[in-house]
Amino acid sequence: MAAKNRTNKQYRRRGSQTPYVYGNVAVEVEPGYHEQSPDRPKKKKVSKQVQKNRKHALHMNSTYVIFLTVAAITAVVVCVNYVKLQSRITDRSKNITAMQEELANLREENNAKFNAVMDSVNLDEIRERAQNQLGMVYASPEQIVEYDNPATDYVKQLEEIPPDGVLAQSGKRSR
Repeated sequence: MAAKNRTNKQYRRRGSQTPYVYGNVAVEVEPGYHEQSPDRPKKKKVSKQVQKNRKHALHMNSTYVIFLTVAAITAVVVCVNYVKLQSRITDRSKNITAMQEELANLREENNAKFNAVMDSVNLDEIRERAQNQLGMVYASPEQIVEYDNPATDYVKQLEEIPPDGVLAQSGKRSR
């Protein structure tokens, strides 16, 4: 029996319930191997007070349960709102991208049409038509009247321009 016990110990690891065999030899496990052996320490008996304390520690009171419930609900609400906000941001970002693409296309189309219009206007052709078909001529130097209008930047003609070309003079303006 002592020889059997020694070989059994040889194949056990410390703290393990299953035998471990070193090498390539398979060993049969004895029928009572998993049962409590004499060299294994037995479980200690725990006093009733310790058992009572352990039981009490596992018990949750109602305030703690309510607190955990409120905290869990709050966490869920915050997470749901966060996901909704992220979804809105993503949708708006996609919308902005689509609008930017549309704007780029419209600008490109506008530039193409502007260039087509500008290319279709030939100033030499317009001058030629105005002079030959409509009888227009350039103004002679005698027809040009220069004038000073110190009050405004544009002219609204309400009366005839005087022959000297000066409409009004400001007291602050000096020549």
